[in-house]
Amino acid sequence: MAISAADVKNLREKTGAGPMECKKALESTNGDFAAAEKLLKEKGLAAVEKRADRATNEGKVFVKVANNGTAGSLAVLVEIASETDFVARNPDFIALGGVIADRVLAKGYTDVNEELSGLVSDLAAKIRENMSLKRVRVVKAGTNEYLTSYTHGDGNIGVVVKLDSDKPEIFQKEDVKEFAFTLALHVAAFNPAALDRSKVDPAFLKEQEDIFRKQMEQDEKLKGKPANVIDNILKGKVNKYLSDICLLEQGYVKDEKFTVAKALEDFGKQNGAKISVNDYVYFKVGQ
Repeated sequence: MAISAADVKNLREKTGAGPMECKKALESTNGDFAAAEKLLKEKGLAAVEKRADRATNEGKVFVKVANNGTAGSLAVLVEIASETDFVARNPDFIALGGVIADRVLAKGYTDVNEELSGLVSDLAAKIRENMSLKRVRVVKAGTNEYLTSYTHGDGNIGVVVKLDSDKPEIFQKEDVKEFAFTLALHVAAFNPAALDRSKVDPAFLKEQEDIFRKQMEQDEKLKGKPANVIDNILKGKVNKYLSDICLLEQGYVKDEKFTVAKALEDFGKQNGAKISVNDYVYFKVGQ
């Protein structure tokens, strides 16, 4: 049967395949548009399969917050990986991140699943580049909590911070929203390993202590020092390390003379309320 230019154009728009590929697919399926689309998709997936061993170290993080400032508000972070940053800047790739974030919020998903991965596979078949849905994270806010987010650059880093206040109505104020946003920016800039000392894994901390101790044993300046002096130096190193990796103890991004905890305390007093950070999530492409 004769294949019209309009049919080829429609199939090309739907699949992203070349005009000759579309024409051949329509001819081999006797003009059956759905069958031709399926055929092209299968060819695209086969092409992706051949590239499956290629690393997907590029990509983008997408962040979306829904119903912010109200009880039960949600934030979702999505990371989609690709082989190249060129594809990560593709409009269809960017649109897909928004579609997946919306789907997660609408259906109450909390992790990667077959449906979401299928959306990525569909685009991979169209673009013919290896890509995958690496991770999904949902953050829920309670009655007195507020979610803020920050996306760095072209989506290399995405952050969500959950704040709490004894007067949650202050989260409607623009200066408070701006302060919250700055906290998210701080997390993106400094990538804290934990909210505070209580959240640091004891096994991880013990490993760091052992590293410091080994380093000190090899320091000629410390040879012959009394055990109590060695212990105090070790404690100082551990305290310094914790202040570097714990969000609330880090120097605040806008004025590093003050810790984040102090910035929270002072800003809360200025607004006649107590403000605290309850949790945060940090996504970086490839990590």
